[in-house]
Amino acid sequence: MGKRKTQRKNATMLDSDDDNSSVSSSSTTRSDRMSVSASEEVEFNKDSLLDEAVDALYEKRGSTREKALAVIIEAFNSNLQQGQQFVERKFATLLHQCLNSIKKGSSKEISLASHTIGLLALTVGPGDNAREILEESMIPLSQAFKSGSDPSKTASLLECMAVITFVGGDDPEDTEKSMQIIWQVVHPKLGSNVVAVKPSAAVITAVVSAWSFLLTTMDGWRLSPKLWQELISLGHLCRSITYLSSLLDKDDRSVRIAAGEALAVIFEMGSLEKFAAETKGSSDGSVSEGNKSKEGFSYIQGLKGKILNQVRDLSVEAGGKGSAKKDLNNQRNLFKDVLEFLEDCYSPNTSMKIGGDLLQTSSWSQLIQLNFLRCFLAGGFTKHMQENEFLQDIFGFTPNKRNLLGSEHMSNGEKRMYKSPNSALNKARTQLLNKQRMLSAGRNFGHYAVNVGDEDS
Repeated sequence: MGKRKTQRKNATMLDSDDDNSSVSSSSTTRSDRMSVSASEEVEFNKDSLLDEAVDALYEKRGSTREKALAVIIEAFNSNLQQGQQFVERKFATLLHQCLNSIKKGSSKEISLASHTIGLLALTVGPGDNAREILEESMIPLSQAFKSGSDPSKTASLLECMAVITFVGGDDPEDTEKSMQIIWQVVHPKLGSNVVAVKPSAAVITAVVSAWSFLLTTMDGWRLSPKLWQELISLGHLCRSITYLSSLLDKDDRSVRIAAGEALAVIFEMGSLEKFAAETKGSSDGSVSEGNKSKEGFSYIQGLKGKILNQVRDLSVEAGGKGSAKKDLNNQRNLFKDVLEFLEDCYSPNTSMKIGGDLLQTSSWSQLIQLNFLRCFLAGGFTKHMQENEFLQDIFGFTPNKRNLLGSEHMSNGEKRMYKSPNSALNKARTQLLNKQRMLSAGRNFGHYAVNVGDEDS
């Protein structure tokens, strides 16, 4: 009885201005609470606000739950330490209430709940809690993809699945499973009585971005033979790359950019080159197998040539009517970088200031991980990069305010370094890229990323 009374009080607080329940509503909530007496105001600290918001997730009114989720999102973005302390007490409650919102909420509530779960995973970092988030969320997220077609909701679900897999996935099988679910949003498995729904440009962009984000964590040089057959089999690989190539011809610029980034990661990983070499030498001596192998190898080479021409055209595309100059320049700059990478193996080097400290990237995998997380965290990105040790490990970023080298948090980072483009493995791959770049300098046709076989033989 006492809990319901507390929840009704919270509902009153969070129900003000039902028509304005966006993330910014948390500022309104704070304003509403400024009218309480001085003795009450002492009790209303930030921790109690989060407690009240979680209690409000039990309310029947959807708008109340939406506002509560918005309060939680802002709190997790603005004060990472507070969020970490809070989830130590309310981790399971918050996770399961967010999953309930995904199961029964409106599109807006589903979007907010998905984002909250992603933030929860980034806040707790890798470990048992992150693993629990992934295991508990997979089925509700997968089912939510099938209910309704709101692009904003679908994009939030995709981002959530990508982030919780990035943090909580312990092995490549976890990542591959999520990548398959994400891919099926645009390529569903259809039954005889199911009609395919054409996805919007926004959904296609979100799918490709989430898929390529997770692809950056897959080490193609150490995958088991079973996973190679699943992920880099001729049928799946060629279908994926053929589809991405087709997206380069789409009218929507965001789709083209997302597809270009995904292809850059594929070539950087050496996935296509590895399979091309294996296909070229995989014949067991039979005529039919030999012909099939040659056909597959020839198809891959033709596909590479087609993509190179598409990238070259997009790097110099003239602006169409009504084309935003900034968007056009972004596309040109991206595809100039992709073209330089495909022809000469030069990866883009970028740098950005975060609170006076420099964060640098030197590969496509790093850049795409950074851009994805920066977009997901939005206004909370700087705060997380300054305080979130997991993200610091991923990007090799050390704020000057404290020396993180040799600190205890590195033990957690070491468990995850196979996902980081700054790992020893990836640095070795960068050295190999540099060597290949020198070898390719005298060739007429640029080779793609890491070649594992001599294609001219």
